[in-house]
Amino acid sequence: MEANLKAETLKILGDQTRLRVAYLLVASKRSLCVCEIVDALNLPQYQVSKSLVMLRRAGLVEVDRNGTWGYYHPKVEDQVNEVLFGFVNDFCSGEPFGSDLDNLQKRLALREAGKCVVGFVPQKELQKLMRKKGVTV
Repeated sequence: MEANLKAETLKILGDQTRLRVAYLLVASKRSLCVCEIVDALNLPQYQVSKSLVMLRRAGLVEVDRNGTWGYYHPKVEDQVNEVLFGFVNDFCSGEPFGSDLDNLQKRLALREAGKCVVGFVPQKELQKLMRKKGVTV
């Protein structure tokens, strides 16, 4: 990997939103739907989607399609990415990363058969769904 490409990759992770997204993808150890990331980070969908596009273009994440659903996960087949994501996982401690991961765990409790079935819903509706499933809001 040439020096310019390495520098650009690190610049991609230099943005707070992209770093938070990358951390969730690594720390969760599973593929995540955009709506799950949006709810975990409490950010607008366009901001999360833009970050995912940039991470994907940099070769850091991949998406698997399941019908209309897209599930993002770190691209770790590459040794450089594996080391980079290991660093992200170790480096991102404290806030907001801890809260993001807690929020994600609550959101993932709404999955059925390991898949997202909720999609994008207003925060109040999401909280109702969580209470219904017995998830502490």
